[in-house]
Amino acid sequence: MSPLCSEDRRELLAIARRAIVDASRGKPSAASASHSRAGLDSPEENTGGAFVTLHRRGELRGCVGQIEGAGALAEIIERCAVAAALEDPRFSPVTPSEVAELEIEISLLSPLEPVVPAQIEVGRHGLVVQQGSRRGLLLPQVPVDRGWQWPRFVEETCAKAGLPRDAWKDPATRTFAFTTEVFTEAGCA
Repeated sequence: MSPLCSEDRRELLAIARRAIVDASRGKPSAASASHSRAGLDSPEENTGGAFVTLHRRGELRGCVGQIEGAGALAEIIERCAVAAALEDPRFSPVTPSEVAELEIEISLLSPLEPVVPAQIEVGRHGLVVQQGSRRGLLLPQVPVDRGWQWPRFVEETCAKAGLPRDAWKDPATRTFAFTTEVFTEAGCA
């Protein structure tokens, strides 16, 4: 997927915000239906996954996404925004009184590419580690925010998959890298 124009970025952020507002009030969302543009509502245009990350007062408040780009991007963002607000098991559901304080960040993922862990560029690559039915993903922002180098990044991704930290050394483990296009409401103002 080629980088989005600023208008498309603003539209996806508006879809996410509207979906979160509706979901926090217990209403079904129609955010993507009320904002559709050709490039955002066509499944053929979407080649990667997406994640919606919510912060409140600088702290993580939810993050949910999908790795593959199955479906129209506007619908994926809507689903991920609702899930980040209500279904992230690390947090209680977002309440209507919190919505105004939420900072929304969208990460659009490139298609996954197999990678040898030593080739990972911290800050550029996100990572997926998979072994059998277990799979873990960390976005490229995570190791930067936490000051990790590539070995720790790979170990933490293994742990997120529920695998031993050194599972990446096992020949049965597959590692994939991806890049992201990341944008926020503050960056699109």
